[in-house]
Amino acid sequence: PEVAAVPAILYSYCSLPRPLPSRPKYRPPLGAAEPGKEPVRYTNLMYDPRVVRGNTYALEVIPVITPPTPFEIQRQKEAWKTALARKRAKEQMRPKTPEPVEGREHVQVQTELYLEEISDRIIEVDVECQTDAFLDRPPSPFFIPAKTGKDVATQLAGELFDFDIEVKPILEVLIGKTVEQALLEVMEEEELAQLWAHQRAYAELRNAELAEVQRLEEQDRRYREEKERRRRQHMQMLKKQKETAEKIAAQAFAKHYLADLIPSVFNNLREGGFFYDPIERDIETEFLPWLMTEVEEELEGKVLARTMLDSLIRTVVENRLEAFSQEPQPPEEPQPPEEPKPTDAEPQTAGETDATDQPVTEKEETDQPVTEQQSSQRLSFQLE
Repeated sequence: PEVAAVPAILYSYCSLPRPLPSRPKYRPPLGAAEPGKEPVRYTNLMYDPRVVRGNTYALEVIPVITPPTPFEIQRQKEAWKTALARKRAKEQMRPKTPEPVEGREHVQVQTELYLEEISDRIIEVDVECQTDAFLDRPPSPFFIPAKTGKDVATQLAGELFDFDIEVKPILEVLIGKTVEQALLEVMEEEELAQLWAHQRAYAELRNAELAEVQRLEEQDRRYREEKERRRRQHMQMLKKQKETAEKIAAQAFAKHYLADLIPSVFNNLREGGFFYDPIERDIETEFLPWLMTEVEEELEGKVLARTMLDSLIRTVVENRLEAFSQEPQPPEEPQPPEEPKPTDAEPQTAGETDATDQPVTEKEETDQPVTEQQSSQRLSFQLE
């Protein structure tokens, strides 16, 4: 379909086929023109076979083939794919030879009338064909006209050739040619001398011009080198100025940036603990931990002594309570109304009843640690 989509090439009108001209028997001579290759010169258009004659409306008009559109190309591709698929389906549906049984295989067998030798190598034979050589045309005989009339003879008396008379024109020609040749040679020598003089003058002028051109080229080269050297110096100067300006700007920026940076860095280091007073650090790391350890040990000793004292007092109170409970009790007498008991925060005075004669109603918690204030208040109350 892609080949069919290419538009056909238009062709021009050609004359009707004609038979080949007859071949001559003999080879044409070297100087003769070939009659078959001479251009045909028509003098009248009415007899020119290349001109179309007749009614031009009845001629077959070749339609102009326009290039196909993409839709037509797609449709042709689909038609080609459909035809190819149909062809493959026909090949698959074509009845084939059944598969051979186990242990056998199909072999190609010739069933034609004449057997041919089957070989992998194709036999090639060289055959030559040569046409008959052209025969050289025999030379044409000279044309000898037919003899007419009668032969007539004449007889002269004396010598027909006179040397003095006959040699004069020959000598005149020889002498004239010699003199003319001598004059031509003299003129050539003079012309050559003039040409050599012109060549020498031209060579001198050319050498002077070449020397001037070389001088100008050398001067131009020196000017270019000096210009390039000055340009490089100027570029280096501009580069140094730019680098100097950048360095000055960088230095100024660094000073302005580091003006507040150094104090802030020192403050951060001081706050981070990198700068410290050795005496204060020694007090914080050595003296204060030792002091706190000693105070804790002293407080622990005091708390332990108070705890032991509380346990001893409790034991004594319990023993007295048991001894008091074993004595005979007197008859009951009317007792006065009970007074409010003193609290831990308000200890009894010295004139009130001794704590040893009253039963212990509160259960002391000796197994748990108590604070210093509570233990001192309880101890003072029990002692009173």
